Amino acid sequence: MTAMIPVAAKKDFVRWFLKRYKLKRRECVWILNYLLSHEQLLQNVHFTDEAHYCPRAMVMSITDSDSIPFRFYKGNLMTADAEKSFHDLRLHPDEKMYIQLNFPNSHACPQYASVREENPYLPSYLQVSARDKKIAAQLLEESVSTVTMELLMKRVDEALDANDREQFIALSAMLNDMLVTKD
Repeated sequence: MTAMIPVAAKKDFVRWFLKRYKLKRRECVWILNYLLSHEQLLQNVHFTDEAHYCPRAMVMSITDSDSIPFRFYKGNLMTADAEKSFHDLRLHPDEKMYIQLNFPNSHACPQYASVREENPYLPSYLQVSARDKKIAAQLLEESVSTVTMELLMKRVDEALDANDREQFIALSAMLNDMLVTKD
């Protein structure tokens, strides 16, 4: 876990999620609404991926998902009984609960990204290595640089076409700076 997600952000997300999606099991709606009204519980809730690796977790799916409707995991116990998980949630409000929500394009959803946290229990073979992170960062940096350069070249051409000397000089200087720092 890197940064702690504020309870207000979790509430906003859960409200957004409940308005937008229909869950396969109505008990899941009850659980999420219960969390909304109990900040102490929500403080200990962490939205994550691959929650089944966590010591205490719930997996919930929307109706349009091919995933399992509901699962509750606690230690070596796994059940599809949402009432048992709700009971456990009420009995142990100070224990961490990890929740995985299965819905289309969840990884591309900015609302989910704002509350999703890294799974601290994910086995190392499933985690992104430091080398892969470095390669991804380099690729992103190169992509941004390339797009910026292409945009600058386009704007230099536009300044030439418009006979805008000042704009041409300013943009050419920026482009030259980028070319010098790139080498």
